[in-house]
Amino acid sequence: QVQLVESGGGLVQAGGSLRLSCAASGRTFSRYAMGWFRQAPGKEREFVAAISWSGDSTYYTDSVKGRFTITRDNVQNTMYLQMNSLKPEDTAVYYCAASGLTMGVTDRLADFNSWGQGTQVTVSS
Repeated sequence: QVQLVESGGGLVQAGGSLRLSCAASGRTFSRYAMGWFRQAPGKEREFVAAISWSGDSTYYTDSVKGRFTITRDNVQNTMYLQMNSLKPEDTAVYYCAASGLTMGVTDRLADFNSWGQGTQVTVSS
């Protein structure tokens, strides 16, 4: 099992930027694909972005393509989500997650077996 701790959330105006971090400990971080999900009030948790163990492959949900960038540092055991041009509809609790995949990327919630506690992102209009 890997322990995940998110940070970097906050309140920002529309058009602004935030960078989320996810610090990992425990299970070897660098072996597995990782991802970011979000959950808005009254809605189901949804996929945002994923990255392969090496960082060579990334995948984004359509609504954030061109605005969000997922990266990872396997030396620092940390994953990041750079969020630019934020919109009010990006408001949600953001969760980082670790999968059991050692190859490729996935957007399936069921493939992720470790979760952080979440960090709130609020975008005002």
